[in-house]
Amino acid sequence: MTQNRNYGIFSIPVVVGALGYFVDIYDLLLFGIVRKQSLMDLGMQGDQLVTQGERIISWQMAGLLIGGIIWGIMGDRKGRLSVLFGSILMYSLANIANGMVTTVDQYALVRFIAGIGLAGELGAGITLVAELLPREKRGLGTSIVAGLGLTGAVVAFFVSQSFDWRLCYYIGGALGLLLLLLRVSVFESGMFEAAKEAEVEKGNLLMFFNNKERFRKYMVSILIGLPTWYVIGVLVTFSDQFGKAFGIAENIMPGKAIMFAYAGISIGDIVIGFVSQAMRSRKNALYLFYFLTAVGILIFFNQGARDAATMYWICGFLGFATGFWAIFVTMAAEQFGTNLRATAATTVPNVVRGSLPLILLLFKSLRGSMAYATAGLITGGVVMLIATLAAIAAKETFGKDLNFLER
Repeated sequence: MTQNRNYGIFSIPVVVGALGYFVDIYDLLLFGIVRKQSLMDLGMQGDQLVTQGERIISWQMAGLLIGGIIWGIMGDRKGRLSVLFGSILMYSLANIANGMVTTVDQYALVRFIAGIGLAGELGAGITLVAELLPREKRGLGTSIVAGLGLTGAVVAFFVSQSFDWRLCYYIGGALGLLLLLLRVSVFESGMFEAAKEAEVEKGNLLMFFNNKERFRKYMVSILIGLPTWYVIGVLVTFSDQFGKAFGIAENIMPGKAIMFAYAGISIGDIVIGFVSQAMRSRKNALYLFYFLTAVGILIFFNQGARDAATMYWICGFLGFATGFWAIFVTMAAEQFGTNLRATAATTVPNVVRGSLPLILLLFKSLRGSMAYATAGLITGGVVMLIATLAAIAAKETFGKDLNFLER
């Protein structure tokens, strides 16, 4: 079913997209928030809380990487809405199952399955909103989807403070199933419906690799998002370990650090939409937030033995600075034609998420020859350098007409 009317930035597709991403982020970040509590309940202690935590989050991110490919292809072949329904159902049931695990191996397996399901929500939602909204409102609409959706991490933290970790997963699953009812009110993209009749390949992942220019755009789209998961997956998730390395006497709560970071990201994602609109440029807004991210990283590693409150506020600032997730995914969607757009917008952010095990691998290898904090700082420097070079190579997409096909 299609709809040809002009949608506003607070229309049903945007609001439902934001609620969908809210549930997605709640479930995606919940493990980082309840990591210690849940692993201790499963019998882990000491260094196991770190090593098994890294293992489980790596499996979750691997699921996101695989799921991004599956849902992206389906989004261009079967429709954006089919992905939204299928992915929500999968991760909702997985999160309910997560509340029933009794071993770390089961935990890793279920987070892997949940990761596959979680991979479809953002890319399909951003693609749908980008195609339904007029070009002059597109960036604002996707920023609102991401900005409001990212508050799911804040809610996840407060829920974790009130309920057992197993119940937190049950709540996430229930929210996802409720979301399915709201999806019924959203129409399919008219651009997708028109593209169905065109004699072109749809959702063919190989098309990103059989053309030099498309491959360049695809790789650039991925690399510009790397700093987000370095900050969240390394600095914020393991803020308790960094706190010890800095000599902070108080115990840092990773869940609280994640809450502060995502509150910042939520604000940043909305702000960058308006900044991009004012500058009439995606790239210039991205450069500004890269600069803030670099400043935040330097502040993080130079805080010394302050206190827990300082750590949380620095995580909040880092979150705001990396609040370019919406612009980054929107740029990926705007780079490619309608027959590859969902594949691009779904695989790109999930390849970035799936890159976290590689970032952690670099971090762990450096820890063998230098101090914990030094290894973290050098890892950040490498990530920021790669992302900045990619951003320079990216093409400006502000105001681009999306009604075209890849051949």
